[in-house]
Formats: sequence, C-alpha cells, structure tokens
Amino acid sequence: MAYTGFVAFRSITYRVEGREPTWFVFLFATCFIAAVWAFQTGSNNFSWNMRPYYETINLNVYPMVDPQTTVGQQLMDMGQVQFVPSTRLDLRMSMGFKDDKVYCVAPIVSGNGSMNMRYDFWAVGLNCCSGHASDFACGEFNNPMAHAGLRLVHPELRPYFRLADQQAEAAYNIKTVHSVFMYFVQDPLGELNAYADAGTKKFVEGVLSFIAVQILLVVLATVAFSKMA
Repeated sequence: MAYTGFVAFRSITYRVEGREPTWFVFLFATCFIAAVWAFQTGSNNFSWNMRPYYETINLNVYPMVDPQTTVGQQLMDMGQVQFVPSTRLDLRMSMGFKDDKVYCVAPIVSGNGSMNMRYDFWAVGLNCCSGHASDFACGEFNNPMAHAGLRLVHPELRPYFRLADQQAEAAYNIKTVHSVFMYFVQDPLGELNAYADAGTKKFVEGVLSFIAVQILLVVLATVAFSKMA
C-alpha cells in the first residue's frame, strides 16, 4: 500500500506526458480501503473464532471429571473436559449479571447436587437468561446427552461471569473458591472444530467479497473516467 501511495503522489506531483494519474490514485484508494477492511474483519475473526481455537487446542483434556469431588485448581490448564455421566446443570441456582449484555451462569453438578461443598464449575452464556430469575437457557442446557465442557478463553468476558457467580454465591448461600467457566456441550471437540471452520469460512468470504467489490469499483471507475476524458 505504501508503494501505491508513493506512485499516486508522484503521478500527481510530477505529471508525465501521456500518463493519467487518476488510476494511480484509484489504486491507492482501493488498497487503503482493502487494508482497513482486512484489519477490521481479520481482527474480529481472529478474536471470536481462531483465537479460541488456537488457545483451547493447546490446553489439556480431562476425562471423567466429577464436579462433586474435583476443585477448580485441579483443572487450571483445562481446555476440554468430559464429566461423569451423572453431571448436569443445576438450573435452580443459575444467575445473570446485566451490563450492556446479560452474562449468564449455572453451576455444573453431579448426582442430585446435594453433596456439593463448593461450586467451582460453571456453564456460561450471553443474553440467554433474564438476569433476575433462575432461567438459564444457554447452549445445550436441555440436552440430556451433554456432559462435557469447552473452556471460556475470552479474558474480557471472564470478570463479568465472575460477578454473576458471586451473585449466585450470595443468593443461594453456596461456596465458590476457584471458578472455571465453560460452555456446557455434548461434543467439545466438535465445538472446537466449528471455531476453525467458522474462521476459515469468514476468511474466504472476506476475500471473495473484496474481489467482487473491487471488480465493481473498477467497472464504475472505468465508466466515470471515460466520461471525464
């Protein structure tokens, strides 16, 4: 882009006989738009699709974890976790913290949950509860085959979910020592691969969209410049 800007500047400043600077300016302008577009869409794609994939795939996988006997500090390097078959969400003790979005949490328990002395494992979701009632409806909350978790790796969201589980602690008189937030799912590896697929799809869509827009701009510029000649 710097080179096209240099060429456009020289073509305007030092006009050469027989060389029309308009196309050089057009090339620089469209390259600038492409760079801004690529940075914005690429950053969003990386943040919401590729970063979760890369960060989670490098973390540990834990099988047959019982949330009743396991504490959060034991799974600090967890990316994916398979819980024991009796694991479920205790929707009665769900909670939501409302800011610009509603940050929803529900404790992950095993059995009937009555033996839990601490609640370190929490299912999370955005805008899938009211924030003032036990109405957690995030992800696969109603899937009886869901007994696994995919770790939340967005650091900007974690403080808000922590506020939500602190509210749950106070409201339901339960104890949380080291909260681990995750998406409660049936197939964490499948969900993880979906991040990579979505990221690849967004990349291809971005490239093809710009090619289509660039072709359209070239056609329009050709028509406009021919009328100016």
